[in-house]
Amino acid sequence: MEEFIVSALKYRPLNFDSVVGQRSLTTTLKNAISSGKLAHAYLFCGPRGVGKTTCARIFAKAINCFDPQEGGEPCGKCESCQAFDQQRSMNIHELDAASNNSVDDIRELCKQVLIPPQTGKYKVFIIDEVHMLSPSAFNAFLKTLEEPPSYVIFILCTTEKHKILPTILSRCQVYDFQRMTTKNTIEHLAYVAEKEGYKAEPEALALIAEKADGGMRDALSIFDQMVSFSGGNLTYDNVCQNLNVLSQEYYFQLVDFFLASKVPDCLLLLNDVLQKGFDGGNFVAGLATHMRNLLVSKDAVTLPLLEMSEKMRSRYQEQAQRCPIRFVYKVLKLTNDCDQAYRTSRNKRLQVEICLIQCAQASEAENAEASGHSPAETIKPIKKVEQATSAVQPADAPKADVPKPATQPASAPKVDVPKTATLPVKSEETPRSSAESSTLKKLPKVSFKHFGAGKKEEETVPVTPSAEEVKSAEPINQDKLDAAWYAFIVSLPHESVALAGRLKGLQPAVKDDNTAVLPVSNPQVQQTVESLMPQILSLMKLELRNFDFRLETKLEEMQEVAKSYSPQEMLKEMQKQNADVGELVNKLGLTFES
Repeated sequence: MEEFIVSALKYRPLNFDSVVGQRSLTTTLKNAISSGKLAHAYLFCGPRGVGKTTCARIFAKAINCFDPQEGGEPCGKCESCQAFDQQRSMNIHELDAASNNSVDDIRELCKQVLIPPQTGKYKVFIIDEVHMLSPSAFNAFLKTLEEPPSYVIFILCTTEKHKILPTILSRCQVYDFQRMTTKNTIEHLAYVAEKEGYKAEPEALALIAEKADGGMRDALSIFDQMVSFSGGNLTYDNVCQNLNVLSQEYYFQLVDFFLASKVPDCLLLLNDVLQKGFDGGNFVAGLATHMRNLLVSKDAVTLPLLEMSEKMRSRYQEQAQRCPIRFVYKVLKLTNDCDQAYRTSRNKRLQVEICLIQCAQASEAENAEASGHSPAETIKPIKKVEQATSAVQPADAPKADVPKPATQPASAPKVDVPKTATLPVKSEETPRSSAESSTLKKLPKVSFKHFGAGKKEEETVPVTPSAEEVKSAEPINQDKLDAAWYAFIVSLPHESVALAGRLKGLQPAVKDDNTAVLPVSNPQVQQTVESLMPQILSLMKLELRNFDFRLETKLEEMQEVAKSYSPQEMLKEMQKQNADVGELVNKLGLTFES
């Protein structure tokens, strides 16, 4: 029986041209070999299984080849190449830093550096997983790495570049290896299957490549596993079953249920998936990926983003044409929200079921809009008006009978409408004119985003009164002042509850007919009131019918709080102030009883 060799070792590249997916790096290395411009230290970094150590071995083999080929490739026939292939070369040394990471190991390596090569030009040291070296080992390696002998070349390989000391990185030429694309992985797996005489469906190889996540070594390991399971006949169903991967057929069928608004069928499909042992979170994540694939399949420009077999790509294109673009956007949003809420949900299955129901309803809404039965506009909320400016008209009154404010004669009688403010207003006050009410409606909203820093988010222009209103300067009194101050507080937005509570504790007082004083307790409150002064005056002038009104802030002096003394402390204080009291206490032997 022939000895079995795993595909990752059997089909390991022996020259630069056979390296998959790293064309730019291999071209750079071949040019360096051809021109003889070799550095003394290289750092190969990238994900696992993408060819870092393989390229290091080919590079070491090529620079020691006695008969290098055109383009920098090793010949594979000379004594140096034969010794390397048979693992008996004395010029190429490999060190696993994961298990040899101490200072003593590095010191031993530095001693070997001093021995020149017996055959060939260079002595190459390949240190794999170099990030596993201890800090002390790195420090012991620095001097040798910076100034090695002319015949020594170091090649460091790592999957975690961020763990390498900056002093090491600065002494090396850094080569970043890329992840394997799905296309490159599928082509290489198809090549291996053809060489071995296996039958493999392109969809099965695409699923293996997706599971490998950019690592060629992982892809070949999974490939060997699938060959053992299927006996050399790799089908999509066999790979799904062995890898415990949910078949894409479920997602294609589920989207068809969405488009037909079949909610019960969606729930039954979810139950079938859960009974097969799949996690609901992974199911939702797979659905989101499926919808993303449908999205990129709708446009020929984004179609190259779909890395899969031609047969599967055509299926996505066919279903994408039947899905409205807004429906795809809606389902993507729903699946993403469900994926985020799934981790914290206590009833995870219900969370997924609600998501599927909403996805099916999304198609119903899309169909309703397409048929023209859905409302074209959403109903706007009714705004609450603080002051009424005209009498209520009957519902059946014609619009032509409604007088317009611009054409209303000056002598038209005004309609008394009760105010909506919560504070009582004296009955002898005349009702506010329509000009005042319209001016009050146009007051800009106050922004309270940057209170405390003394910064206004937006400058508000005070309301400009009409000529008739400018003449209005009714003397203020305390009752009117309190009502106007409270009207400003209740006009604050709902999110400024804390600010409204702070302003309620302040009480303005009348100074003269046109001026009021607002005492404040500390500079921070004073700064807040000053920042609100344009809004305060705009509203209170209208409320007081006095456009000469001014509001001044006054910082109150802090009153010293009297200290509270216990009886014993009070007696000691009396003794300090009067010596006779202390003498009397001592003579009589007075004490306090608890």
